[in-house]
Amino acid sequence: MLKSVCKDTSLLVYFQLGLLFLHNMIKSQYNVIGVMSGTSLDGIDIAHVTFYKASEWQFKINHAITVAYSDDWNLILKDLVTLDVDEIQNIDISYTEYLATILNDYINSIPELTVDFISSHGHTALHQPAKQITYQIGNLPILSKLLGRTVVCDFRVQDVKLGGQGAPLVPIGDRLLFPEYDACINLGGFANTSFERNGNRIAFDICPVNIVLNYYAEQLGKSFDDEGQIARKGKTNTKLLNQLNDHSYYRAEPPKSLGLEWVKEHVFPVLDQSGSSIQDILCTYVEHISIQISETIANGSKVIITGGGAFNTYLLECLSKLKSVNYIVPSNSVVNYKEALIFGLLGVLKLRGEINCLSSVTGARHDHSSGVIYYP
Repeated sequence: MLKSVCKDTSLLVYFQLGLLFLHNMIKSQYNVIGVMSGTSLDGIDIAHVTFYKASEWQFKINHAITVAYSDDWNLILKDLVTLDVDEIQNIDISYTEYLATILNDYINSIPELTVDFISSHGHTALHQPAKQITYQIGNLPILSKLLGRTVVCDFRVQDVKLGGQGAPLVPIGDRLLFPEYDACINLGGFANTSFERNGNRIAFDICPVNIVLNYYAEQLGKSFDDEGQIARKGKTNTKLLNQLNDHSYYRAEPPKSLGLEWVKEHVFPVLDQSGSSIQDILCTYVEHISIQISETIANGSKVIITGGGAFNTYLLECLSKLKSVNYIVPSNSVVNYKEALIFGLLGVLKLRGEINCLSSVTGARHDHSSGVIYYP
């Protein structure tokens, strides 16, 4: 009897603590550092954002930077998909410590910075949802200890366990923060889109973008093709273009997502074996991107474009020729830091116990509140 009473009392205490935690987290304003590292390896995006909750969510990006990866980290991160899990786990420890140093330097560089918590995506090492595998480094519990702050992170794993793709995760932010657009398209390492259809948010990876363009620009000694100037000078290889467009992925219905492994298997070999010059490969691939994106958008739509590809003027020109669409490129802070912004929001929703991952997007068995919470 005594054991039963103690057990019931213990449960009551945990329940009360849970209510207290939720009460403290349900606020009208949050100051968050959102952190994102994408497959294009531009660096670590860090955004200090204030979120406001009234009838709708609003936000203000107070300050944001991108910390470029050192040459050593660039080489390590490029080769992650070739490593076994044990090797990746060792790198995970070093990367988490590195990320903590970057974030501490950022926080200390801004006097009187108000931070409720940090919400971090980490960096994708493996993403094979068909095998129920997704692994983002930089999401270890030690991150919170090294920062001395609450951290919300590791947002993809739970979705994959629930049968989802674990990606894309940004669409819940598109719905809540950018409801005035018919579609939201991000041109990062991959192009992805999200939009409403019959009351559900639909989203998926369209095709690789900067992960391919940067790879070939680097072969000419450039870190990227600035404004698409190299591609603009090339010529379209029609045979190659048809090969790229013919891949079965583009005919598959969402949910669907892409990863670096897919690019190495299905894109780089086709481009390398084409016999085309780098200029012509870039020109042809920009045309391929434009066609695939255009296929997802209806005439007359109002579309927000973000990500590094928004600065590729040649790509935007090619897009505009295919359909009558009002493409809007927002402020630089939103263009550059939209993913860091939205991962900040995902952390807010997680702490509030609210849904931050949509089954209509990922294919998971149900909507859920994803991510883990670490305390210092």
